[in-house]
Amino acid sequence: MNNHLRDLRATRGWSQQDLATRLEVSRQSVNAIETGRYDPSLPLAFKIAELFELSIEAVFVSPSRDK
Repeated sequence: MNNHLRDLRATRGWSQQDLATRLEVSRQSVNAIETGRYDPSLPLAFKIAELFELSIEAVFVSPSRDK
């Protein structure tokens, strides 16, 4: 699943570790989500969206709409 996490993180000036700390996950998890190697669980996706004060749809791109 594609996402805008890297761009959102960069606009805040956060490193992957900074974001990982805020989400209570590993830096490797943040990297895997950003590169599309891992799709977060629904609770984690909500946590990410809430952290950036956005809807899930504003952070994550549905595979069916990514065409």
